[in-house]
Amino acid sequence: MMRMLSLIFVLCFSSIPQAASKTTILILGDSLSAGYQMAIEQSWPSLLPQELKQNGIEAQVINGSISGDTTGNGLQRLPALLKQHQPDWVVIELGANDGLRGFPPATIKQNLQQLIQQSKAAGSQVALMQIMVPPNYGKRYTQAFANVYPDLAKQQDIPLLPFFLEQVIVKKEWMMQDGLHPKPEAQPWIAQFIASELTLIL
Repeated sequence: MMRMLSLIFVLCFSSIPQAASKTTILILGDSLSAGYQMAIEQSWPSLLPQELKQNGIEAQVINGSISGDTTGNGLQRLPALLKQHQPDWVVIELGANDGLRGFPPATIKQNLQQLIQQSKAAGSQVALMQIMVPPNYGKRYTQAFANVYPDLAKQQDIPLLPFFLEQVIVKKEWMMQDGLHPKPEAQPWIAQFIASELTLIL
């Protein structure tokens, strides 16, 4: 009798649908991800979970982005974010402010490398987002800056995500007057774009 009850219990318990575990994604970025001059609910990281869900991925997205942040700022903030959220993935979207301020590419690379290594040491997988600066900084600097990202991705054996602004900036109706930041109208497309890229690696 006890044996039969145990079997019934096991069968009933196994028939209960188990909640799918969510992948925790930390976005470490600057104003391009922080929802610059818009409600945070409109920013692409806030829209990302729904886009990922449509691709069959349950995810919790932590937006650890702050407008104006450099790679150096990210280094200061990352340890606390890793400890608090223990993310499965860290998506690094930093470097634009470094480039706009003309920081040496070698310094930017070193900071990004430390961000990647700290994330890995905490048990997180890492994806790096390609960042580019406007061409008016000169061909030599612009190219050296752009090369930092694929070089690091190869050296650290991590995915490199395309720079979403490349496809946004061509639509004037999607860009703010400063020519640097996407409007709220662009955020759904960005979320869909990032979701499609992350789906390939998650």
